Amino acid sequence: MRARFLTIAVFTASLACSGVSAVAAAPAPGSTDARFVQMAHQSNLAEIAAGKDAQKNATTTCVKQAGATLVSDHTKLDAELAALAKKGDVSLPGTPTREQQATLADVRSKAGSPDYDKAWLMAQEAGHTKTLTLIDQQISQGKDTETTTAAKKARPVVAMHLDMVRGGTCHST
Repeated sequence: MRARFLTIAVFTASLACSGVSAVAAAPAPGSTDARFVQMAHQSNLAEIAAGKDAQKNATTTCVKQAGATLVSDHTKLDAELAALAKKGDVSLPGTPTREQQATLADVRSKAGSPDYDKAWLMAQEAGHTKTLTLIDQQISQGKDTETTTAAKKARPVVAMHLDMVRGGTCHST
């Protein structure tokens, strides 16, 4: 037992001296990092669905354009998450959460009216606020370097979306 411990200690010390890191290369299934990937993926799915819905049902050009931006940006962000999930053998949910689906259904029930645009903007503000909290938790507590890097890359995009729906020109609708 002592010899095995000594071998592990020597190996670890040699890694440290050589500058090689023992950091994981992808989120491990069941880890906090994997949970972030799964939850962020569901948020992306929700934002893509909401963006497409806005393009179809909004009454103002501004909300329709905001929807197009969400579809484009969240599709790109999700491609990176999907690659991380595949690399780490993390299974991804196929749909947004029930809460996200219910929110979109509620907004969709107002389709074609000015109430739709207001409800859509409020839902996007709430969703992007939650996503920023999720991202910030990953940045401060994540263990996997690649996953945390993806969160750091997504943060300014999600923050820009929040600014766009919170106080942008669309809010005067």
